[in-house]
Amino acid sequence: MTSDGVNHSRRKFLLGATSVVGGAGVVGAAIPFVSSWQPSAKAKAAGAPVKVNISKLEVGGRLVVEWRGKPVYIVRRDAAALATIDTITDGILKDPASESAAQPDYVAGSARTLAGKEEYLILVGLCTHLGCAPMYRPDVGALDLGGDAWMGGFFCPCHGSKFDLSGRVYAGVPAPTNLEIPPHVYESDDVVIIGIDSEVA
Repeated sequence: MTSDGVNHSRRKFLLGATSVVGGAGVVGAAIPFVSSWQPSAKAKAAGAPVKVNISKLEVGGRLVVEWRGKPVYIVRRDAAALATIDTITDGILKDPASESAAQPDYVAGSARTLAGKEEYLILVGLCTHLGCAPMYRPDVGALDLGGDAWMGGFFCPCHGSKFDLSGRVYAGVPAPTNLEIPPHVYESDDVVIIGIDSEVA
């Protein structure tokens, strides 16, 4: 202690200790703050590709998975359903050739799928009118959907839009376009990856 009553070494110690504790507090607050700028694991997963095993999907069946927060329908069609799709033409459908549809370039034909994988239909299960989830109605001739005119497909209960078994929209319904086909690629005969373009993979 000096003659003026001040202990300089104690003052230096307290000043140093306060600086260290304050610095640790700043670092402790900065780490979670900077971490909050990074997308969460859930957000990363929401945009990630989804790998789906379709080996147990029976003919006529439908599987629903989630990709980017949207339902994706995977439907396995038989030869009769594919033949029927080819008979539904312009006048019955708004866009039979899917010219204005949201789909990858490598998806073609009335089956709206990859060549060699025509039995599988993969589409986003959201109506193009207002985003309701269409019901899968493969029952040919369903009386509530038009009887003999109904060849199976998807029906939106919200406003009555109808789509065939390729997700192509019927004429005279509120939905403006065909159901969206997401990018996808087959890893093997039994595994499809949704969210990766076949042309890129």
